[in-house]
Amino acid sequence: MTESTGRLVVAITGASGAPYAIRFLQQAATLYSEVYVMLTEQAVQVIAVETGRAVSLNKLTSESLLGADYPSIRFADRKNFFTPPASGSFRHDGMVIVPCSMGTASRIAAGSSDDLISRAADVCLKERRRLIIVPRETPWNLIHLRNMVTLTEAGATILPAAPAFYHNPKSINDLVDFVVARILQQLDAPQRLVGEWQVEAR
Repeated sequence: MTESTGRLVVAITGASGAPYAIRFLQQAATLYSEVYVMLTEQAVQVIAVETGRAVSLNKLTSESLLGADYPSIRFADRKNFFTPPASGSFRHDGMVIVPCSMGTASRIAAGSSDDLISRAADVCLKERRRLIIVPRETPWNLIHLRNMVTLTEAGATILPAAPAFYHNPKSINDLVDFVVARILQQLDAPQRLVGEWQVEAR
């Protein structure tokens, strides 16, 4: 296990892709000393459908969400602005929204901080911190595309949940790990889920 260091902010919204969120958090919880996590009501519903995990916003624990106790995980109520990620004075290493619904992306692109998720993302943009948005939607309409351009121009990284096949995946977990590995790389965090292209062949 890598020594824990730093802080990370993570949001899970109602787009399809709950396995990406869970796998990413399992990795991040061992890499960061504090991981602030926010979920939407729709995210809880999607998690139940896609993973069978019974998660309640009123009784969130890392064990119920991730299957084990991770002391670094700190859950935050997305309706509570009196929490660290809402302020630019709270220093952290970045924010990841995985998966990110098009509704959430739209609100961030419009600067509409109507909950802690969009506020924390807005803080990342104004403070020039990493903001990694992992959308999972297809196809994209023109509004989606323009929002992604706006977010990119504002400083966010758009990392679609689009797994590759050149690493010869053998399972769904391998496909999930590919996307999670790319998120970790964007954070400059160590990862051993997927090897670097052609490096192992040298």
